[in-house]
Amino acid sequence: MSEVNKDDPVDDAMDDWGSALAEQASTPLVASAAAATPPPPATVAGDRLFQPLQSDTGPEIAKGDIDRVLDVPVQLTAELGRARITIKNLLQLSQGSVVELDGLAGEPMDVFINGYLIAQGEVVVVNDKFGIRLTDIITPSERIQKLNR
Repeated sequence: MSEVNKDDPVDDAMDDWGSALAEQASTPLVASAAAATPPPPATVAGDRLFQPLQSDTGPEIAKGDIDRVLDVPVQLTAELGRARITIKNLLQLSQGSVVELDGLAGEPMDVFINGYLIAQGEVVVVNDKFGIRLTDIITPSERIQKLNR
């Protein structure tokens, strides 16, 4: 027989395979012993994941939650109307050009918060500055109805 070279990577790999096969051969005995033990008692997943709500502190929690978001900035947008034009017409616009919008004169303007319609109102002028007088607040159910149109 030939002499085994200790530095040969093939021999090292065979030793690794041999130890892995030996480990695998001993594993079924452990697995069969584990299978003989009864499983732990069943629990409802919700009992482990969710903590019960405490109804007696409801108003205090709500007050704390509102206080956390009072300083969060939002973007308010007031929209008079919209227009759809071609790029050709867009390039022809200059100072003094008039763009016809789909909103009618006297019709309430839409007020958006972060892109969501929340109210309608009318334009007012106060001390040479424009403002919006809110005339109708959109409820969540009305928002859903407008989405279905």
